[in-house]
Amino acid sequence: MNKTVDARGLGCPKPVIMTKKAIDEVISGRIDIIIDNAIAKENVIKLVKKQKLEYSVDEKNNEYIISIVKEGSFNEKDDAQKNSNIQENLVVSISNDVMGQGERELGEILIKGFIYTLTESLPFPSAVIFFNNGVRLTCEGSKSIEDLKILEDAGVSILSCGTCLDYYGLKDKLKVGGVSNMYTIVDTLKNADRIINI
Repeated sequence: MNKTVDARGLGCPKPVIMTKKAIDEVISGRIDIIIDNAIAKENVIKLVKKQKLEYSVDEKNNEYIISIVKEGSFNEKDDAQKNSNIQENLVVSISNDVMGQGERELGEILIKGFIYTLTESLPFPSAVIFFNNGVRLTCEGSKSIEDLKILEDAGVSILSCGTCLDYYGLKDKLKVGGVSNMYTIVDTLKNADRIINI
């Protein structure tokens, strides 16, 4: 069974929701998602990667066709090796660029230490979500970029709220992880067995 989803002209998170619905409906086959903006393309690709499905992207005249193969093969061995260091469904949610209340300088030291400690403590969480002022930690100027890259390389999903990046004018300064959307954030939190809120 093949399916085509036309998500042109639709804002976040509708293209992601439509893609998820199509993936759930198609048992085996190809799903083509037609999108006309780069942010929606990135968000759909994140969803497809999370589903561990094969995909390809064609771009023409400022439109994108993301072709997804359901029941496609992927490198199970590599995934298993990465996932051995990851505690599935443990999510860290960070809403500020400091830890706790009080002196800002101390809060900056604490949040840097917290993220560093995440890199030194197995198993890693499956995802670290940044929203509101917390998105500053994934952007240019953050002292935690290198530690977050270590987590990302280990297979941890580093997600920054796209609306928050836009609000603070930081989307072009993102240095680690990807731009997320409210659908992905809600879905990740809903499916988490444990959530650590900072």
